Amino acid sequence: MVLKRNWAGNFQYSTTNWYEPESVKELQQLVARVKKLRVIGTRHSFNSIADSNENMISLQKLGKVLSIDPEKETVTVEAGIKYGDLCQVLQQHGYALHNLASLPHISVAGACATATHGSGNRNQNLASAVRAMEVITADGSIVTFSKEKSQDELNGAVVGLGGIGVVTKLTLDIHPSHQMRQDVYENLPLEQLKHDFDAIFSSAYSVSLFTDWRDEFFNQVWLKSKLTDDQSFSLGEDFYGSSAAKEELHPVPGVGAENCTAQLGVAGDWLDRMPHFRMDFTPSKGKELQSEYILDRKYAYKALCAISEIREHIAQHLLISEVRTIAEDELWMSPSYKQDSVAFHFTWQDNWAEVQKVLPLIEDKLEPFQAKPHWGKLFTTSPARIQSLYEKMPAFRELLLKYDPDGKFRNEFLNTFIFNEEM
Repeated sequence: MVLKRNWAGNFQYSTTNWYEPESVKELQQLVARVKKLRVIGTRHSFNSIADSNENMISLQKLGKVLSIDPEKETVTVEAGIKYGDLCQVLQQHGYALHNLASLPHISVAGACATATHGSGNRNQNLASAVRAMEVITADGSIVTFSKEKSQDELNGAVVGLGGIGVVTKLTLDIHPSHQMRQDVYENLPLEQLKHDFDAIFSSAYSVSLFTDWRDEFFNQVWLKSKLTDDQSFSLGEDFYGSSAAKEELHPVPGVGAENCTAQLGVAGDWLDRMPHFRMDFTPSKGKELQSEYILDRKYAYKALCAISEIREHIAQHLLISEVRTIAEDELWMSPSYKQDSVAFHFTWQDNWAEVQKVLPLIEDKLEPFQAKPHWGKLFTTSPARIQSLYEKMPAFRELLLKYDPDGKFRNEFLNTFIFNEEM
């Protein structure tokens, strides 16, 4: 059997022992039987975080919406469901999620486990919506984490990096459905952010800036605005020195916009505007590499200027870079733990030999700002450095040892970056 690869094709998993259980009972029996395993969602991680040398479990057959509770405003889902599929069901029932990532093709459990996020000054990452979750632990039994049972332990378990057990079910907060519009502007000067960063990023429900780092400006500004029935909405031709786009655009220069959600201020349902990419098309560019670094928002402009100093090293290997904001949360292993954050995302050409030379340059520039790499993307930051950046790292280790004392769910990634051990 040929070894499987991740979504982008850059990472090859280390075992051919793959399982796709069709029920929680079957999953429990499998977990109890094997000695080592890892769980995979939609294979959107770019590094070895989900890899196993022995056994891989895919949750793709556990992807149903189980219930919607109108009174509590929650939805309960099987862990393997994709955001795009969940959104369709919620919309049919008149509900929405608080935010979405750039693309809706990723699984709910995988996104939450790695602290994946969208954008918006007041929007926390996707894992913050979790009110409760069920996990199969090492002996095959089911443990429930919930706000009612223990808010603190739930805060530790939600961004669990796959180390506590197999998540089977999640209950998420939901909100009434709403409409949004998406407007795009071109050529925003970097200098404009020196005094207007907060104003720019608070100007819409969700804001993204895109740059190819070929000059000191952002190629595009994407504004996703929430609409209400009594709201008259008007955006001018100029937005802090950038100009309104006259046609729909893809974030990557030269790529057609047919894969992207509708722009030009046309109103539509939240699920058709909040992601950048449409569920029924290839997400993003396809064959690519990705890195991302998250830091305290107060350092945003200084950090962007620091990166601009090495833009000639970045631009030649880059497809596009995105800047987003994330609200602070209480999740132990979230890069936005107790800090309003800004995220610098890099979508690279598929050339790891060159990209791995550039990442240390970026990490060096961002080191004074205590930047944390996204758990599921590519980085060269040392394990010791990463461990020093997380206040709750010791408590997280204790939580993993409590529920998985023999390390059934640990792999080389967790041993290296969480426990500072070699396999």
